[in-house]
Amino acid sequence: MPTSPQTQPITADEKTVNSDQSSADIPTPSTFTACKELTKPGITKLVTITALVGLLLAGLHYDLTGWSLWLKLILGTTIGTALSSGGANALNMWYESDRDALMNRTKIRPIPSDRLSSPFVLNFGLALTIIGTFILWLTVGIIPALIALITAASYVLIYTPLKPITITNTLIGAVPGALPTMIGTTAIGITPAAPATGFDLLTEPIGLMLFMLMFVWQLPHFFAIAWMCKDDYKAGGFRMLPIVDPQGNHTALAMIVTSALLIPCGLSPLWIIPELTGFFTAAASIILGALLIYLSIKFAFTRTDQAARKVFFGSIIHLPVYLTVLVAESAIRTLIT
Repeated sequence: MPTSPQTQPITADEKTVNSDQSSADIPTPSTFTACKELTKPGITKLVTITALVGLLLAGLHYDLTGWSLWLKLILGTTIGTALSSGGANALNMWYESDRDALMNRTKIRPIPSDRLSSPFVLNFGLALTIIGTFILWLTVGIIPALIALITAASYVLIYTPLKPITITNTLIGAVPGALPTMIGTTAIGITPAAPATGFDLLTEPIGLMLFMLMFVWQLPHFFAIAWMCKDDYKAGGFRMLPIVDPQGNHTALAMIVTSALLIPCGLSPLWIIPELTGFFTAAASIILGALLIYLSIKFAFTRTDQAARKVFFGSIIHLPVYLTVLVAESAIRTLIT
C-alpha cells in the first residue's frame, strides 16, 4: 500500500498520534466519510432504484394489494439491496486497492490514501453484504436474497479479477449490474399475488425484461467511461476495449450498436405488460434511444474525450428519465382502471 513520504522530522507527539491512527481501525472523524465512499453511493443508489422499479412494476402487474404488504416489500427491498450492493462495492475496492493506487481518479480512495486499512475494508464489505442479504431473506424471501448474493459474488469474484485479463469484462460486468432488477421482481414471491414460487420466479417476464434493459444500458455507458479514462485504465493494468482499440473504431461501433439496442429493450414493456404501458413509454424509448445513437455517431466521427463525455451524460439522462416515464405511466394506468 503506498504511503506518503515524510519530509519533516517526526516529533514524539506526532509518533504517538500516528501510532494511534494506525492501530486496529480505531474510528477517526473521517472514518464515516471513508466508509460511505467504499459503498460507491451513486452506484448503490442506482442499483437500489432499479430493484424498486422491478418491485413496483411486478406488484402493479400482478395486482398486489395492501399498504402494509407494499411497505414491507419496499422497505425490505430498499434496505437489503442498498446494503448488499454497498458491501459488494467495498469488496471491489478492497480487491483493486493496489491498482487503484496507480490511477489518478482512484488513488484518493480510502485504502490507497491510507484512510482505511485493507483488513477493515474487507470486513466492512463482508459485513454489509451478509447483513443486506439476510435482511432480504427475512423480509422478501430466499430468492431475492440469493440473487443479491450471486450479484455480489459475480461482481467481486468473476468480473473484478477479469478486468486486467480480457476486454470482455465489460460484458461480464453488466450481468451483476443488471441482476438487482430481479431482486425486486422476485420479491413478490412471498405475496398472494405471486405468479410463481421458488426458482420459477427467475423466469418471470418482467424481471427478464428489466434485466435485459439494464444489461444493454450499461454498455454504451461504460464504453464511454473507458474511452475517457483509457490512460488511467492502462496505468492500472486493466484490459478495456479502448486500450486495445486506440483508434476507437470498435469502441465507436460498440457504442452505436448498443445504443440502438436500447430502443427495442425500451419498447419491450409494450408487449410484456401492455396493460401498464403505451404511448409515453414508447415515446421515451424512441426519443432517448435516438439521442444516444446520435451522440454515439458523433463520437464515431470525432473520437474525442468530449464526444465520449456526451455519450456518458446521454446515458445518465436516458435511464432515469425512461424508468420514471415507465413507472409513472404504469401507476397512472393502474389508478384509472
